[in-house]
Amino acid sequence: MQTLELKGTIRKDTGKKYSRILRMEEKVPCVMYGGKENIHFSMPELSFKDIVYTSNVYLLKIDIEGNNHDAVIREIQFHPVTDKIIHADFKEYYPDQPVIINLPVRIVGESVGLKAGGKLRIRRRILKARGLVKDFPEYIEIDITDLDIGHTVRIEDLKFERLEFIDSSTSMIVSIVSARVISKAMLTAIEEIEAKEAEAKEAEAEPAEGKEAIEDKKAVEDAEKEGEKPEEKGEEEGKSK
Repeated sequence: MQTLELKGTIRKDTGKKYSRILRMEEKVPCVMYGGKENIHFSMPELSFKDIVYTSNVYLLKIDIEGNNHDAVIREIQFHPVTDKIIHADFKEYYPDQPVIINLPVRIVGESVGLKAGGKLRIRRRILKARGLVKDFPEYIEIDITDLDIGHTVRIEDLKFERLEFIDSSTSMIVSIVSARVISKAMLTAIEEIEAKEAEAKEAEAEPAEGKEAIEDKKAVEDAEKEGEKPEEKGEEEGKSK
């Protein structure tokens, strides 16, 4: 794994008040665990852009006022509204002691399932693993070339003898699903379209039926008039006589 060098400054005072002052100066309050004693220090906010806003994972060599410490990120806290980094925890490590690191997942290859019309679903982009620093890769590479529709890759399928994955072995990492799976929302949309088409057909049929009804009524009226003429004529002849 690649190593990134950073610099920090010892925090003489701790507590919310002093942490707030550091943040106003665009610095991040930090704590390092794992050594002989916990170290409270701060680093410029800009120092985090290369270790947080990236998909790469680095081992860190932090120079705190002349003392070098090998460390990894343990936890980073963000402001719930601004997303600014408000605190960071680091874990100091030693070559002969296991450490936990979050490793990014990288997908390679074009699966037979994708060529057949399936869709790729990535369930996990980060995997947490424990091991010695020398045994960690920069990322977990997963080749999906032979992955067909309906197939998945789980943590238990990974082969890293010297690493122990913290998450459940049955946890799904990536899968290929059928593109024929239609969501409920899509079904509802289709039903609405069909209903509108049916209404349109009924609307087109109504005028034709009305015309037929008018013609039938006219025919009946004509027939009635024709039937009345002979009777009226007979009555008129009787009167004249």
